[in-house]
Amino acid sequence: MKPTDLREILHYVPQFRDRVFLIAIDGAVVADENFGNLLLDIAVLRSLNIRIVIVHGAGHQIKALAEQLHEPISNHDGTGVTDAATLGIAITAATNVTHEILEGLKLNDIRGAQTNGIEAVPLGIIKGVDHQHTGKVHQVDTDMLRTLLDKGIAPVIPPLGFDSNGHSYRLNSDAVAVEVARELGAVKLMFVGTATGLEVDGKVVSQMSVKELESALKNSADKLAPGMLSKAQHALRACQGGVPRVHIINGQVDEGLLAEVFFNEGIGTLIYADEYQAIRKAMRKDIRHIMALIKPSIQEEQLVRRTRGSIDKHIGEYFVFEIDNNIVGLIALHSHPEQKMAELASLAVSPAHENRGIGTKLALYVENLAREQGAERIFCLSTQTFTFFQHKLGYAEGTPEDLPAARREKYEHSGRNSKVLVKSLTATPGLPAPTPRDPALTPVAN
Repeated sequence: MKPTDLREILHYVPQFRDRVFLIAIDGAVVADENFGNLLLDIAVLRSLNIRIVIVHGAGHQIKALAEQLHEPISNHDGTGVTDAATLGIAITAATNVTHEILEGLKLNDIRGAQTNGIEAVPLGIIKGVDHQHTGKVHQVDTDMLRTLLDKGIAPVIPPLGFDSNGHSYRLNSDAVAVEVARELGAVKLMFVGTATGLEVDGKVVSQMSVKELESALKNSADKLAPGMLSKAQHALRACQGGVPRVHIINGQVDEGLLAEVFFNEGIGTLIYADEYQAIRKAMRKDIRHIMALIKPSIQEEQLVRRTRGSIDKHIGEYFVFEIDNNIVGLIALHSHPEQKMAELASLAVSPAHENRGIGTKLALYVENLAREQGAERIFCLSTQTFTFFQHKLGYAEGTPEDLPAARREKYEHSGRNSKVLVKSLTATPGLPAPTPRDPALTPVAN
């Protein structure tokens, strides 16, 4: 881990300290050679005073144990019929997985405890089929779980539940994870499996809103990758039930858990329930992040060099685009009120967030702001991305004579020979809001 990685992590610590992360681990991940590295990631989270609850599956182990015993089983994922033989195998396999997790936690100096905090009831008879020993979550013993968390102990919850008579039921681990996350007010629910993320129509989606996921499940569920429908459905239920962030990641990736939590690009799919992105006015405390954002573009001569002092002096003219309170985009609006003109400048987007429509959103934002300030025309200067403005935002190529006198003099002295792009704000009442698939602009040279 590089020092810059540590700084990135520390940026999030105040947000997550003493908050609950529910980590739902598939049995196949526990069996994978990378499981030890996943436990190291969990140890890092615990060292930052993040409260960890682990719910695990055992489908992989149930299938393997059944094959070893030459015992046919009804199902191995906790959703179908569970007969007595399958229940016995499930209890043995789940207990073994819990033990392996507790061993790994101890190896990393994390206190953990297996719990019987899930009260279950029979799933019952569905469409005429008695599901026997398959159950569903009836109640979560949150008092017990919170007591453990208050003492710095990570609860480990198997895919098993118990009724008031002491009978055991086989449960779906994803469903258990959702109910526990909702009851504990978890800020993150992380489904850690063997898939790269949530695939829709053959492509991994890096982020989705609840509305987008709901629409995908309703209108194009057949386009979801095989085996991911359950994860998608449970992610939707979690967000609708008050969990603000649900992540679907590959637990076979080294340091993948940390990358997903602390770095904006992540490694899997983020489903978000609240406002995930926002444009706001820049503040002086943002200057360090702004300088880091534009540094690569300045080095590549895509942006004119800006000093910390010049940004500080004009900080009121800058706006930033945030994802989870981390700055990933920047734009400036310089007013020329006497000419009823405004300049769009300093547009930059983090390389990790290109092609997500961020540049478009920032450009439209300052256009509307300029219009509100009384500007009748807006202009920008670009050496490399002028087609973006022309094709996506309706700018037309102009000449230096279209610039305000003071700005034209600065332009002529720069020697950059940038294209002048101009747009009327009176003839165009406003463009439609961009979709997330609109190409985002990397820096505008000006």
